[in-house]
Amino acid sequence: MVLFHSQNNSNLSQWQVLNDVVMGGRSQANFGVNNQGFAEFSGHVSLENNGGFSSVKYPLSPIDITNFNKLVIKIKGDNKRYQLRLKTNKLDAHSYITYFETSGLWQELEFLFADFYPTYRGRRLELPNFPGEQMEELGFMIANKKAQDFKLEIAQIRLL
Repeated sequence: MVLFHSQNNSNLSQWQVLNDVVMGGRSQANFGVNNQGFAEFSGHVSLENNGGFSSVKYPLSPIDITNFNKLVIKIKGDNKRYQLRLKTNKLDAHSYITYFETSGLWQELEFLFADFYPTYRGRRLELPNFPGEQMEELGFMIANKKAQDFKLEIAQIRLL
């Protein structure tokens, strides 16, 4: 099941950028369609004013995912580490996350739902891992504890 395909979804208005400015930081990011027609999450992470992260999230109508056990992303990054983030309910304060490294080339990466663990504000919670029953939000975050420019192209996100 395809959740997002950038070349079929040129209107990216549902995606929402959320930076550390909500906590006084100075990171900046954009999300849009690049010249090649792919969704692009790019910007600069700043450590000023206790900042240090930039993220983008994609709300979904509640999706029953009980018949799937993996999330697959086709991305092209910039040799940096990113978080892939999921929520069972978009109103939850916590997210379920896993990390991935980018290579500078197009990659198709698979993630087992069971491997996503719960966090809140960078701290791991003592809760079970992602239950794999329902998903209402997914997103990407860069928070590597250093000031850096970043660029992540997203071609497709699907369930397996």
